[in-house]
This record gives sequence, structure tokens and C-alpha cells, in this order.
Amino acid sequence: MVDVSAKTPTDRLARAQARLRMSSSARQALQQATVPKGDAFVTAQIAGIMAAKRTAELIPLAHPVPLAHLEVTFAWEDDVLCVNASARTFGATGVEMEAMVAATIAALTVYDMTKAVDKGIVIESIRLLEKSGGKSGHWRVPQ
Repeated sequence: MVDVSAKTPTDRLARAQARLRMSSSARQALQQATVPKGDAFVTAQIAGIMAAKRTAELIPLAHPVPLAHLEVTFAWEDDVLCVNASARTFGATGVEMEAMVAATIAALTVYDMTKAVDKGIVIESIRLLEKSGGKSGHWRVPQ
């Protein structure tokens, strides 16, 4: 692991996103909460939060980070579901991995719960959107 003991603790934020492309029937089932396994959004939100809390167990050499806040939200862009995760901490290392793990596991949970409606769902991308805090300061994905 990288030695972060000499780093000054700061407020840190990271936002990440996963994108799922799906059929209109899958979108409709999600929006109307008629997915056979139940409410996919609530389940995916809880899965993302739980996963973020275990990031150091999942990613080799990642530091355990005390999360002050973690949020998973969903937004539609036509037939693309955007899974957005935001993580906050006050510490010596960032929360980019926690935000990305939350978005990833939430996306996989949506896939798992919706695959009975559409087996062709594609998780198109997982990426960091923004981070702030620490020595490197603020960064945002170029527009």
C-alpha cells in the first residue's frame, strides 16, 4: 500500500458513473417497478452503498476509508440508465475507488434484476466524473 501517513487529512469527494444501455421494454419495467425480482432501484442503491463500504476488501492495496457519506442515484438518457455514485470522507486518501465500486455494483445489480426482461443489457462504461480534496486538488472529466 502507498504510505499516506504523512498526508494532511482534507475533505474529499468523488463522483462516478456507470451507464447501462437497454431495450425500451427493460426501461419500462424498471420505471414501472414491474421487474420480476422486485424494486431494482432500491436494491441497487443498497448494493452500491454496501459495496463501497467494502472497497478495501475488493481492491488489492486500497486503503480502508471511513465514509462520511455515500449516495447512489439514477437518471435516464433515453434508453441509457446512468448510475451515479458520490462518496465523501475527511482523510488522508481519496474516495475515487469507493465511488466507482458503488456505481459498478449498483449497475451489476440492475443488470441482475432486469436480465429476465432483457438479456442484452450492456454496461457501457464506468468512469470517474469528478474528485476534489488532497494535494492534487479538484479534477472534473473534460466536457
